[in-house]
Amino acid sequence: MTRRSPRDPLDLSRRERQALEILYELGSATAAELHARLPDPPSYSSVRSLLRLLEEKGRVEHERDGPRYLYRPTLARDDARVHALRNLLQTFFEGSTRDAVAALLDQEGLDPTAVQRIVRSIERAKKEGR
Repeated sequence: MTRRSPRDPLDLSRRERQALEILYELGSATAAELHARLPDPPSYSSVRSLLRLLEEKGRVEHERDGPRYLYRPTLARDDARVHALRNLLQTFFEGSTRDAVAALLDQEGLDPTAVQRIVRSIERAKKEGR
């Protein structure tokens, strides 16, 4: 069986993504703090297991703070977004940014402000030669 890259967002369960999102929001947290913030929280021991799995996957690290552990993400949020987006492009769009943007623009409910922002981003990319 092929092991995914530790930075692969597809190797995370829904609960792991929720926990990581909370850690990004807080910067760092104990298992108890995470337990208190998770929606429909599992048992405390399940939260500790969840954190252990995230550490094994290379997504979080911990440090001792007296008798407790403080957990924090190993990647900055912006770096994690870039990795996730690259993986999404490879997985669903064969690496094609053009196809991904076209799929997004085909979505209903895209408000005019969002369209203008996309147009400005495209114009800026053109000027920068990208």
